[in-house]
Amino acid sequence: MTTGEDTTAMTRGLDTTIADRAVLERTVKHFREARVALPRFAELADPSLIPPAVDHALAGIDPDAPHPLNLFRVHWWNDASRRGRAVLPEHVVLPTSLTGVDAPIVVLFGDRFPMIHAHKVLAAYACLAPRLVTGGFDPASQRAIWPSTGNYCRGGVAISRILGCRGVAVLPAGMSAERFRWLERWVTRPDDIIRTPGTESNVREIYDECARLEQDPANVILNQFSQYANHLGHHVATGNALAAVYESLRAATPSLKLAAFVSATGSAGTIAAGDALKDRYGTRIVAAEALECPTLLENGFGEHNIQGIGDKHVPLIHNVMNTDLVVGVTDHATDQLGVVFGHTAGRTMLRDCFGVPEAVVDALRSFGLSSVCNTLAAIATARRLGLGPHDAVITVATDGALMYDSEREKSEAEVWPGGLDAAAAEETFRHWMRGDAATRTLVLDDTERRRIFNLGYFTWVEQRGVTIEAFTARREQDFWRGLRAAVPRWDELIDEFNHRTGVTAGD
Repeated sequence: MTTGEDTTAMTRGLDTTIADRAVLERTVKHFREARVALPRFAELADPSLIPPAVDHALAGIDPDAPHPLNLFRVHWWNDASRRGRAVLPEHVVLPTSLTGVDAPIVVLFGDRFPMIHAHKVLAAYACLAPRLVTGGFDPASQRAIWPSTGNYCRGGVAISRILGCRGVAVLPAGMSAERFRWLERWVTRPDDIIRTPGTESNVREIYDECARLEQDPANVILNQFSQYANHLGHHVATGNALAAVYESLRAATPSLKLAAFVSATGSAGTIAAGDALKDRYGTRIVAAEALECPTLLENGFGEHNIQGIGDKHVPLIHNVMNTDLVVGVTDHATDQLGVVFGHTAGRTMLRDCFGVPEAVVDALRSFGLSSVCNTLAAIATARRLGLGPHDAVITVATDGALMYDSEREKSEAEVWPGGLDAAAAEETFRHWMRGDAATRTLVLDDTERRRIFNLGYFTWVEQRGVTIEAFTARREQDFWRGLRAAVPRWDELIDEFNHRTGVTAGD
């Protein structure tokens, strides 16, 4: 039984031709009146291409304001203030004193992105921009529906607010209180926040709600799990950011190899950057997931609290056949280390007992729950592959600690009802960071890749109406390489669109 999302809807995110000229004309008029210019994907991949006039104007714009120019901050090169541009994407190289492994673990900071302090705003822009410039979405009359487990829907609501259209967040009711408070400040109307049953793993319930909403033609579902624009946006922008950081490290240490890239699967957008790194450096691609819901590891199910990596299915846009390892991470580790990293007792313990440099301890403020997950998976990868000091593992801190104060308070009350002290912090750190208690790894051969690939059939063909031909085409790497031709065409369409609106960013 399908739920109404046919093959045309699934592939529409790849449109490179005009879908509806009347809608496009109305959209041009809407943007002209709203004075909004769209950045090209090339500019988000390499912000040095952004016109100097835009940089000059951005200096006076609050990065948390729904201002059109903040679209030109939807990239990895924002500095810590998020007002200026860094020479490189901001990152930290985690030392052995923290990780317990010889391989350097490199982590890029997602909390430098504007408006939502998370990199999912990039995915939201990538999914909507092609529809705008091809007449596939009418901002004056349609609602953008953003299904998510927390950050993507916030990114979508932020983009929608900038564009002057209604954005609707669909997310599980059990997500962090901070997410809902943010949404309440940004949505146009209170009923533009739709709470679905469950928590992080309840993605099917989100899909069911979107199927209901899709019956109204005024609602356009921007499903990050199936929109190939999500994959392509990260392939070009996140891939380029990761490569830039690695190249800078290799310039200082020429023998340094980029051994692996780690990303929690989530919607499988971010992990697309691994395809770019593998093509360029031969980097292995590692998918992380929650041990409490071992979908890739065991075809499994369950509930977990690593917020930001919704699962119990294999996203359509996950290039499974190019993935090399799977690492399962327990949410007991992410919850408890999240407390240790954010607590005075824990931070003091890291400095005094383990000699972790002050700058690294400070950087842990940029680690949310899924960021801790990625880090633990990177450490497990280094252990499993026997990596040494000249083998870098790179990953991303998808968001910072800002969205998790309530979760840390809850975890501390449950695990340490009397409060966390130095001894408990050290015991917790040793347990989760100095062994394999937090993780389980699986190196994928072709048989395991096919198993995981086949698991997606039940979601996309049986439930979501994707044809078997469209589904199986994804086995071949030529399919994924062929997608990439859309990006330069989208940039041409964005240039044409901006020319027609007459809006020049920065003026």
